[in-house]
Amino acid sequence: MSNREINPAARASETRYRPAPVLREDHAESRVTRLIEQQTAKIPSDVFLFAALSTMAASLALEVTNHVRASRFIGMWPAPLLVMGVYNKLVKTLHPG
Repeated sequence: MSNREINPAARASETRYRPAPVLREDHAESRVTRLIEQQTAKIPSDVFLFAALSTMAASLALEVTNHVRASRFIGMWPAPLLVMGVYNKLVKTLHPG
């Protein structure tokens, strides 16, 4: 077995990147954004997951019953619902106050 590293550039990549900037007070959000975050943080994250799974089931049921247009329309809802759930979770875990 050789003494060569598997990835000789690994150490170089650790020193080339600067750490992310620290958030300051002047990066604060507007009142409207804070109000929306406060209200959405009250919603349990499970609600978004359940809503996404429900719309998948509804889309499947509509597809099986030959309501193709409605199925496709409702079938587009799970992704935005899951994104809203992720945003909700981030607000809850990363929001300072």
